[in-house]
Amino acid sequence: MEYKVTGKQENSRMCLVCGMQNPFGLKARFYSIEHGELVAVFSTGEEHQSYPGRLHGGIAASILDETIGRAIAVGAGGTVWGVTVDLTTRFRKPVPLGVELRAVGRITSDRGRLFEGSGELFLPDGTVAVEATGRYLKMSLEQITGEGLEDELDWRVISEVNDPESIALPDQNKS
Repeated sequence: MEYKVTGKQENSRMCLVCGMQNPFGLKARFYSIEHGELVAVFSTGEEHQSYPGRLHGGIAASILDETIGRAIAVGAGGTVWGVTVDLTTRFRKPVPLGVELRAVGRITSDRGRLFEGSGELFLPDGTVAVEATGRYLKMSLEQITGEGLEDELDWRVISEVNDPESIALPDQNKS
């Protein structure tokens, strides 16, 4: 199904998941979509492998953790982020390297300072490869970093010519 993109979230400079200047990072781009979920779009390389040709499970868990933790910002206008309390992952299929992948995160419960979420990492054919659920503590960026960011280049929305207007995702009821 096609979902309209309603916004794009910030990237950092050196984060392993979203850092645009990290030579070993995923350089994931995060898009809010019309029904309140968050989609990460990224590609993997040999530097992300475990067994030859396969994505390391820790990297798969990292992208899901970041996507679910960022999903709280979709409804909060980017002023609140999630800091992981716990994360449970289930690995269903191996994830290949060198292809564009999508991870989806959503909030399943929002209670005061804590929220819970779930997400999936999809293979290019729409198969769910990895699932995750987690609990997160709501915090502002200043609380997380202990200070403000010294340089706005460390955290900003990076507009790209190829930013999508819509994102295709598999029907999650069939996965």
